[in-house]
Amino acid sequence: MAISGAKRSPRKRKVLQPRRVRGIVPYTSESVFDMLADAMGEVEHRPRLDGTSELVWTILSQHTSDLNAGRAYEALAARFPSWQQVVDAPTDLLAATIRHGGLAQQKAPRIQAVLASVKGRTGSYDISFLAEMPLAEAKAWLQSLPGVGPKTTGVVLSFALGMPAMAVDTHIFRVSHRLALIGPKITADEAHDILERSIAPTRVFAFHVYLITHGRRVCKAIRPLCHACVLSKRCPSRESLAIPGDDRQPNPGFAAKPL
Repeated sequence: MAISGAKRSPRKRKVLQPRRVRGIVPYTSESVFDMLADAMGEVEHRPRLDGTSELVWTILSQHTSDLNAGRAYEALAARFPSWQQVVDAPTDLLAATIRHGGLAQQKAPRIQAVLASVKGRTGSYDISFLAEMPLAEAKAWLQSLPGVGPKTTGVVLSFALGMPAMAVDTHIFRVSHRLALIGPKITADEAHDILERSIAPTRVFAFHVYLITHGRRVCKAIRPLCHACVLSKRCPSRESLAIPGDDRQPNPGFAAKPL
């Protein structure tokens, strides 16, 4: 039982970005952008799909590789020429069609529910109108769809509609924590908005590509290539992660896919 008049311990506020970690002042997001841009070159934004197609593709890509997601999407498009046909299809048939993407029994009803919700709200399957909305409203609209979270929202708005929404996948989340671009208690869902606000809107898409590429090529989950990292000088994690005598070199090229 609480003692009357006793003072409660104040909750510790989450630190968005630490000012200093283990004696190191971390780079800002803008500095990280500039250094990765110098190392990797310019990123060009080319919409891959329309908004609804990107939404479905992103659901298919969850917990699988880009290759398998692509195979599942191509099979879906070949079997069902319209979104209405996807919604009307027996769920087991849809699941069998997208089986290459994995977790088909979960993804099939989710895709149907999302498409049905879009049609019920708008009268069509076109979500291009989101590009005309304020970013916060567009994000809220997408995240009100069944099973659509911040990552899927960021991918659709950024990649398909050219809006400055930050999509944070496991690579970006890992790199951001290691570089202390976000605090140690920040969750993946919180990281989207924090990283998005830390960089100029015109840089958000390229920032995503730079970070995901860096995470896949250099700042790997296991045995990162700290010796080949252009950000190592002020990386608070280097001392604990660097491997003495490591001479591996990162693979060239961008990780252009969003997830």
